[in-house]
Amino acid sequence: MKRIFLFLVTNLAVMFVLGLVVNLFGLNRFLTANGLNLGQLLAFAAVMGFGGAIISLLMSKPMAKWSTRAQVINDSPDATHQWIVATVRRFADKAGIQMPEVAIYDGEPNAFATGAFKNSALVAVSTGLLQGMNRDEVEAVIGHEVAHVANGDMVTMTLIQGVMNTFVVFLSRVIGHLVDSFLRRGDNRSGPGIGYYATTIVLDLVLGVLAAIIVAWFSRQREFRADRGAADMMGNSLPMQHALARLGGLPPGELPKSVQAMGITGIPSGFARLFSTHPPIEERIAALQQRQ
Repeated sequence: MKRIFLFLVTNLAVMFVLGLVVNLFGLNRFLTANGLNLGQLLAFAAVMGFGGAIISLLMSKPMAKWSTRAQVINDSPDATHQWIVATVRRFADKAGIQMPEVAIYDGEPNAFATGAFKNSALVAVSTGLLQGMNRDEVEAVIGHEVAHVANGDMVTMTLIQGVMNTFVVFLSRVIGHLVDSFLRRGDNRSGPGIGYYATTIVLDLVLGVLAAIIVAWFSRQREFRADRGAADMMGNSLPMQHALARLGGLPPGELPKSVQAMGITGIPSGFARLFSTHPPIEERIAALQQRQ
């Protein structure tokens, strides 16, 4: 459970620290005696919105290594490790990116890619994945993760998250100011009142949930593209289809929140599908079959 919420806690901590800093140094001057300064508020929202996302992105690779206890194997003498590294190198060359770090971690079948930059990324596979799949299927999974790196998905998701965060901060404070003004009409006291603070807290949560749904939708589209990328690099979509089918019959490994969206599979069901970073396995297989 600690690993699942690690990324979320990191973002909340960063947002809290940023909020504390702007309050201590009086940088939240968008609240004036005459109301909101929308230009200053937008700048404040952008700093708050992108700050947590960018810092989390920069921390993503070391956090992923720490949270999964992944062991880098680029220089390992083990024959299986050398085969994994060679596979990653072959796909990285095809994708036109520099060789990522390659790692293995103990866990149920899964894999992930992460890193702030496509030319200094990390690709990791679990021991459960290696034990539960044949080599063609493992290659397809590795190709999927390398495709994530080549497509710049880590940066793309950070930018989308930053934009969503910015709108959440901006809209919650605009609406909070309107509610506060309505509740305090005829009150000559300056500064925000309880209506502003209560409204912004509630809307930060409500709008944050809506933002998470939008970010998850973008992530699901990105998964289809990574599946296609793996099929293209292998010259055949069947290994990727077989890998997905096998994953559909295996318990998917739990990943840290920081790399969950970059894994090969997830567990979407019911209402939770709105927040799932991955489409259902059967939809991904069907999409690949349509390309044959």
